[in-house]
Amino acid sequence: MEQREHVRCLIVGSGPAGYTAAIYASRANLQPVEYCGMQPGGQLTQTTTVENFPGYPNGVDGNQMMMEMRQQAEAFGVDLRDGVIVKADLSKAPYVLTTDSGKEIEADTVIIATGASAKYLGLEDEKKYNGMGVSACATCDGFFYRKKTVAVVGGGDTACEDALYLSELAEKVYMIVRKPFLRASDVMQKRVKEKENIEILFEHNTLGLFGENGVEGARLIRRKGEADEAEVEIKIDGFFLAIGHTPNSGVFSEWLDTDETGYIKTVPGTPLTNIPGVFAAGDVADPRYRQAITAAGSGCKAAIEAERFLNN
Repeated sequence: MEQREHVRCLIVGSGPAGYTAAIYASRANLQPVEYCGMQPGGQLTQTTTVENFPGYPNGVDGNQMMMEMRQQAEAFGVDLRDGVIVKADLSKAPYVLTTDSGKEIEADTVIIATGASAKYLGLEDEKKYNGMGVSACATCDGFFYRKKTVAVVGGGDTACEDALYLSELAEKVYMIVRKPFLRASDVMQKRVKEKENIEILFEHNTLGLFGENGVEGARLIRRKGEADEAEVEIKIDGFFLAIGHTPNSGVFSEWLDTDETGYIKTVPGTPLTNIPGVFAAGDVADPRYRQAITAAGSGCKAAIEAERFLNN
């Protein structure tokens, strides 16, 4: 049997939080080992152009930005590895984590930066037009739809927030809501309904998208299963998903405190979890902001806290 490996700092995940944590941890001489997961670079690798990350005045391709972060981590000597952590025993230190190849690693500190996955409807067209009109981040991509027409799928607070944000940029915003009502808070419902360029399509489900070189419209079904069921089409330039995210915290949920959705709970303003020496950074612990810049900042905090933990 392969001998169990011991490391001072193990980083799980490789988005902006993971790579930033790795850079800081390596500069602090923690000899970090980073497992990059199933999607090295995280959600940003599915984004075409990133315009809101400091340091790129002309914007940057999401894949390129994550590759540059990876190269920076490599330059500081981070031990970057392919593979996924599939099991964790955080019952006592050093903590034991197991990779998908069966390798066991003992870690004095663990930084969890596994991110969150946006929920999609499951349509083939979502994959077809990914980065060509389909987005799960209004804050990231809304700028590209100035004076255009977009649709937001969802009826909760997040969908309302996204619709309101987009209404300040786009000429017209549709909200596609499968129920005959909004699930959002009263104040959010009021704001959306009072916005002149937002039209709410209640009792509508999305059948598919169409367009030659990107999204040009959506096919919907109104009042599905009812006597007056009907198919309709709307012309749109962008299709935004706002039906929630799933934090990638399952491997650790047995040991760490999480909220009802699965986001890892941390001490407010810090990456500290309920287990000493285990830190959470990025979207896996952030249901509120979910931005590359906030993820990178939390990765920095996690590495600094790991250094302090080891020194103490």
